[in-house]
Amino acid sequence: MLKNKKIVIALSIIPQYLIVKLLSHYPNFVETYYSNGLYHFTSKAMRYVFGWIPFSIGDLLYTFAGIYIIRWLILNRKRIIKDTKGWFIDVFSAISILYFAFHIFWGMNYYRLPVHKSLNIDNKYTTEELIAVTKKLIEKSNAIHLSINKNDSLKIEIPYSKQELLRKATNGYKLLAKKFPSLTYNPSSTKLSIYSLPLTYMGFSGYLNPFTNEAQIDGLIPLYKYPTTACHEQAHQIGYAAENETNFIGFLAAIHNENIYFKYSGHVFALSHCLREVYRRDKDMYKSLIDSVNKGILANYQESYDFWEAYQNPLEPMFKLTYSKFLKANNQDKGIESYSYAVALIVNYLKDRTL
Repeated sequence: MLKNKKIVIALSIIPQYLIVKLLSHYPNFVETYYSNGLYHFTSKAMRYVFGWIPFSIGDLLYTFAGIYIIRWLILNRKRIIKDTKGWFIDVFSAISILYFAFHIFWGMNYYRLPVHKSLNIDNKYTTEELIAVTKKLIEKSNAIHLSINKNDSLKIEIPYSKQELLRKATNGYKLLAKKFPSLTYNPSSTKLSIYSLPLTYMGFSGYLNPFTNEAQIDGLIPLYKYPTTACHEQAHQIGYAAENETNFIGFLAAIHNENIYFKYSGHVFALSHCLREVYRRDKDMYKSLIDSVNKGILANYQESYDFWEAYQNPLEPMFKLTYSKFLKANNQDKGIESYSYAVALIVNYLKDRTL
């Protein structure tokens, strides 16, 4: 009887896969009934359950799962020869359960409406619009930088602890939700990852645990990056899966925060994305624009560059490639390259606004 149940569970991955692929063609349905329906309640419930705990339950879950898997493989290593069918039934029944849990608790968000449709923001722009917005961002970033430092050559040093920054991150969402109610974020569940060092070597600033809905932040990244990183991961928590979209929403939440350091982090984050796109399109214009950026801002950029360079290793490209393939398998056609498409959302949001 137990074996029959395992066979049913193992084989259920086939109809599950077909259902997910079918629903992927109906983003309006996913948006209404999953992202703003089921997921809205399950994610909030998990943040209430785990958010008050000061350490990452999700990281511990992965730790225990990893130990269990290694132990199971060791104990069942001979079964792969003696009971091959039973071994594969056990493996695929576990994969089937994980596949179900992943899509129920998080994964269907990959198939929701694009954020430019749900927030009514255009997703096309010209090079002229890009340059105009980049100039706006330079002017605003320089002004914020000088209001903090009074010296345009000094990089910004944030005077808060990591935990204080994580607590302050929700303020921006409270104000942002007045403009975009769908971006309401409550309650908070943002933690420093116990795997910060491995995350850094893999080249990631943070991640969302889909099974506990905790936002995990790399505790080693430069402090000035914390505001946008926390806001980025919180955007994942409210149901936005695409990296370009969470970069954009994280930027919005940071610049709407009342704290000046969050505003700084948000504006220079957007500026770096726009400058990178200008460089790709017009290198001469890029050189002209970069000369007008405060040296202190460039020092912060250098700080971030030096940090990641210090952790470069032969395995990082493999991790990035694996994650890119994961994104492509989940409706993100350009994989990890999709990070750069936040520029289109930033440009169209800012082009007619005064910063």
